Amino acid sequence: MTKFDHIIIGGGSAGCVVAARLAAESGGRVLLLEAGHSNKHPLLDMPPGIFKMINGSKFMRYHRTTPQEHLGGRVHDIPQGNVLGGGSSVNAQVYMRGRPEDYNAWDEILRGNNDGLGWSWKDVLPHFTRMEGNNRFANDLHGSDGPLLVSDPGYIDDMSRWFVQSVQTLGEPFNPDFNGASQRGVGFYQFTNRQGKRSSAAYAFITPQLTNPNLTVRLGAEVSKIIIENGRAIGVSYRDKTGEHIVHAEGEIILAAGALVTPKLLMLSGIGPADHLAEHGINVKADLAGVGQNLIDHPEVPITAYANGPYGYYKQGDGWRMVRNGLQFKLFGSGPVTSAGVEAGAFVNPENPEAPPTIQAFCVPIIYLDRDAQEELKDGYGVTITTVVVKPKSRGEVRLASSDPTVMPAVSPNLLKHPDDMAAMVAGQRFFLRAMDANPLAQRLKNVALPRPDDTSDAALVTHCKRFVKTNYHPAGTAKMGADGDRMAVLDAQMRVREIARLRVCDMSAVPDINAGNTNAPAMMLGDRCADLVMGHLA
Repeated sequence: MTKFDHIIIGGGSAGCVVAARLAAESGGRVLLLEAGHSNKHPLLDMPPGIFKMINGSKFMRYHRTTPQEHLGGRVHDIPQGNVLGGGSSVNAQVYMRGRPEDYNAWDEILRGNNDGLGWSWKDVLPHFTRMEGNNRFANDLHGSDGPLLVSDPGYIDDMSRWFVQSVQTLGEPFNPDFNGASQRGVGFYQFTNRQGKRSSAAYAFITPQLTNPNLTVRLGAEVSKIIIENGRAIGVSYRDKTGEHIVHAEGEIILAAGALVTPKLLMLSGIGPADHLAEHGINVKADLAGVGQNLIDHPEVPITAYANGPYGYYKQGDGWRMVRNGLQFKLFGSGPVTSAGVEAGAFVNPENPEAPPTIQAFCVPIIYLDRDAQEELKDGYGVTITTVVVKPKSRGEVRLASSDPTVMPAVSPNLLKHPDDMAAMVAGQRFFLRAMDANPLAQRLKNVALPRPDDTSDAALVTHCKRFVKTNYHPAGTAKMGADGDRMAVLDAQMRVREIARLRVCDMSAVPDINAGNTNAPAMMLGDRCADLVMGHLA
């Protein structure tokens, strides 16, 4: 019988952090089980490499949604990392924490707990700054010595600069730090990379611990279920290319498989809505109605335009341009290879500019559409501005499609289903269509391709949004923390699964609501905070 002190299920952003810290500091033996592949691959390492992989790669697992009735029956993809480091190994590397109000709202939600643990901005900020190694900032809001390397873009395309200038002409301020005192405005993102190499959770946290005998990492290890006896998590069943294995934990088991797979594994283990488990012949260990509910994701809709000249990144990864850019990077450490392909963005509130932003935008200097919509446009020089609702009200769910652990879960995200989300998205589309019509960006554009320029009525924009809305790759909330009286709360404020001892969840499943912005940094914060909880530092 193989035993460890702690077992972490899922080697994504949160799982890497908690595994590395427990191995380094707890003195216990830690097993990290990751279903995906090694993160060591040249295309993963290079900041823009993911654009070569996003529409088909072994490093991604593509969840197909159930038909979305409110979108006319559309089925679309939700890609998730299938690699050590999870999303941090395959994302666009934007470093974003959200705003203080996000975490203060969590604190309000969790005040009904009995352990006194706070989740306010002042409680979580030390986790962010401890991990952060920023190349520009060193102040109360930023760390400069942490293992997670955070940097300004290594290269900025002219199209990104024109975007930033055009949005300023609409009255939005230039923001030098979206993780600073205010989120509002337009500017250049910071990224989890340095000198042309990605700084994923795998590289930042796991690599330094690979020689630590307390850490065991097993790749290609797909967990089937958590073994529960007498209300306590005692082990894990997983399979790899050699067969089925069982490992036992003398301490805690920590689930960090992501907001789509974590609820699936809880339900396969007998933790979830009793009636749904009974449908699949699964013995109920804990009747927790909230497992798989409260699925939140940031909805994203593109605006695309063709350029009137050779601007942006079109063909920069092909032929002689790829050779030239590769040589520039190898010889001088500069050029487009040092960019993640997305340099600029904005946070705006089109309806009330002085109120908290409702829309986040990303400027992508290419014609960029999701893989299920690529046939809509021809390739060419151009730009895509994606608009994202940052605090969506729509909620979806994750259910079991089968009791067979090899079958993907049934996912219904319900993007833009709430009318307030659709209204916010339409307002965001209108705002950034105005930005495309402002100089200096307008001088470089030939025509807007999407949404169709011949009809920009509200009805037409709603139709456009329904056709093209997609995930911003931020599923969250499916095993949420909540106060003791909340029957839909799967976890208490210490990330412990209710009714089951020695089992925690520390990925984005755990959040009661989504933060305003990208979720990779918050996921790492959750892993860091979980490690402190397991070791008793916050009890």
